[in-house]
Amino acid sequence: MKRNAIVAQSGGPSPVINASLLGVLEGCRDFNDHIGKVYAAWHGVEGILLEELIDMSEQDPEELRLLRVTTSAGAVGTCRYKLTEAQAEDFERIIEVMQAHEAGYFFYIGGNDSMDTAHKVSRLAVERGVDLTATGVPKTIDNDVGDPEFKLIDHTPGYGSAARYWTYIVQNVNEENRGMSVSESVSVLQAMGRKSGWIPAASRLADPQREMPLQMYFAEGRHTLESLAENVNRELQRSGRCIVVVSEGFDVGGLGEMHDGFGHIEYGASRNTVAQAVVNYLNKVGLKSRGYASGQVPGVLQRSTSIFASTVDIEEAHRVGRKAVEVGVREGSGWMATILRESDSPYSVRYDRVPLDAVAASSRQLPPAWIRSDGLDVTDDFIRYARPLIGEAWPQIPIVDGLQRFARLQIRFIEKKLPVYVPVRFRPSE
Repeated sequence: MKRNAIVAQSGGPSPVINASLLGVLEGCRDFNDHIGKVYAAWHGVEGILLEELIDMSEQDPEELRLLRVTTSAGAVGTCRYKLTEAQAEDFERIIEVMQAHEAGYFFYIGGNDSMDTAHKVSRLAVERGVDLTATGVPKTIDNDVGDPEFKLIDHTPGYGSAARYWTYIVQNVNEENRGMSVSESVSVLQAMGRKSGWIPAASRLADPQREMPLQMYFAEGRHTLESLAENVNRELQRSGRCIVVVSEGFDVGGLGEMHDGFGHIEYGASRNTVAQAVVNYLNKVGLKSRGYASGQVPGVLQRSTSIFASTVDIEEAHRVGRKAVEVGVREGSGWMATILRESDSPYSVRYDRVPLDAVAASSRQLPPAWIRSDGLDVTDDFIRYARPLIGEAWPQIPIVDGLQRFARLQIRFIEKKLPVYVPVRFRPSE
């Protein structure tokens, strides 16, 4: 008997998250003897709780095809609604919505927290005797999902595109810095990565021969503002200029932090930035060169600028979404589709499955062995790992009247079958 499916996205978007969404939709079509209608939840798990579901079979096929090169998560939305063990009512509501719409498959695109949610939904379905298969689809530009041995996943969809963004941004900043070094001798850039240095590390891909005066400061590093200034001034005495890429998780003291729905620091919404703190400190203590330090914070641009998307990343995001459906249908509930590397040169991967609970409890920082002994650079092993992920070509994004053409779906909710529900986190605190 056919069962319907619900697909949802969670957390911060990426340039390739919609490629995974398309992969799930096409995978469901491939298994149309098992899966009937496919619904997308509007703004992730919030859409499930609010019973705001979109029938994807009613969408224009051409608009769906454009999902492959449509950046961010605007097509069906995402959210940062965190589900904890204490929110039993929310979990029960998810099961009720699934049953009301005869959904026997749940595909959740996201990171660690999302895999934890999918695992809890899978477990609750078993406890309630509900025929529901929950399957995870990995996503995060931070590349911090997985284990230090790379046995759960080699890299997450989204990271290759963020790495490509930083590769080209640093190349261009280097040209700017070369030209303006007599007045703006230090260029400070802040990269995403709360607790891991994967994104700032990708800056090295812009200069694998190490010809630029480039320094990287990782969340995992041991450096302080004081040692950063000393390192920068040494480079200024040697080169007359310096490019500094600093992780948003680099410790500069209090930033007036704001927090998102998952409890993570929302650096883009905080009152201060790491980059500004570094710039202020460098200009205060003084530079051993002409000029001053200036800073830039790309922010969400590094996860939402489609033209920087990696063609390798797009293809892998699409294929792992499709693999998730195969895993759900053939292997049952409790798995995440994954990408495992088979070779660096030539680069090749295979698509497999790993237990949701193993991924939910996992976290991965930049391996210490891949950070140079002085803490300012990465090793050649990192370059060998990351270089294939950024690809060789530009993504083929349609242009109409000079503007990029993205997918534009019809957001019409199907008929609701349950009473109105207020999610636990939407309720006023007592």
